[in-house]
Amino acid sequence: MLEVAHLKKYFTTQKAVDDISFNVEKGSIFGLLGPNGAGKTTLIRMITGIFYPDEGSILLNGKKFNADADSARIGYMPEERGLYKKMKIGEQAIYLARLKGLSASEALSQVKDWFIRFEMQSWWNKKIEDLSKGMGQKLQFVTTVLHKPELIILDEPFSGLDPVNANLIKDEIFRLAANGSSIIFSTHRMEQVEEICSQIILINKGKKILDGTVANVKQEYKENLFRITATPFPANYPNELFEVLSKKEQSLTIRIKEGHSPNDVLRYFIDRDSNISSFTELLPSLNDIFIKLVEGTSLSRQFQPAKS
Repeated sequence: MLEVAHLKKYFTTQKAVDDISFNVEKGSIFGLLGPNGAGKTTLIRMITGIFYPDEGSILLNGKKFNADADSARIGYMPEERGLYKKMKIGEQAIYLARLKGLSASEALSQVKDWFIRFEMQSWWNKKIEDLSKGMGQKLQFVTTVLHKPELIILDEPFSGLDPVNANLIKDEIFRLAANGSSIIFSTHRMEQVEEICSQIILINKGKKILDGTVANVKQEYKENLFRITATPFPANYPNELFEVLSKKEQSLTIRIKEGHSPNDVLRYFIDRDSNISSFTELLPSLNDIFIKLVEGTSLSRQFQPAKS
């Protein structure tokens, strides 16, 4: 649905976005990740037509993106919110819907429908400045999606929300994707990305350093870490087979050495009459992978070597 090819954007001598390419499929939820200053906001502003790229191309459904003609096909919820504080909530939502091309009757119908869905009917005559951060976040989300955009870009959409309203927004994100909208989700909360996104890219210092499905990325960066629960443990552990990273009661966290397999470890314990109750591979979290790639640390830093 969205094709970004070799995008570049320069500010004086700084390369804010340096040759980034990726595709977002129709109906998918795509995670755009990176530390502060990585270039995420600049990239989003080019996709939405706020900035023009210095090089590269942006295609929507195979056609070159035109900011004037295609803006109504996009819903953008920026991290810095853009609501008019003195306007009443109902009037503001209708006004923004009209800007996206809805007729007066369509705008009113859509706003009422979303207000009912989010239990916002009683807010109609309140002013934006009277809303809490979480209430403002719900309104911002509604004004982003009520015109049924093909591409939805959400920058930190859960900021300020309590767990109940965060789940409400999350369910709507899944529903919108199931109905065919393509969603770009930008956040610093890696646990939300793991739960919501099917594919991700990670950018740092303007460059793409990771691209793939969440499942494939976690497989790519696994480090042969396993947790085994058994009783009793053998008196000694073979250093040539695995390294013990931590020990807790009947549980060991180990790293299997190169050239050996999980079956070798299981056989070692079984041969020593250990009763194995669980043997689990420990895949890295996206947060671990993020830190490893941005800071160059080891994924297994969280484990302390076992004491002899």
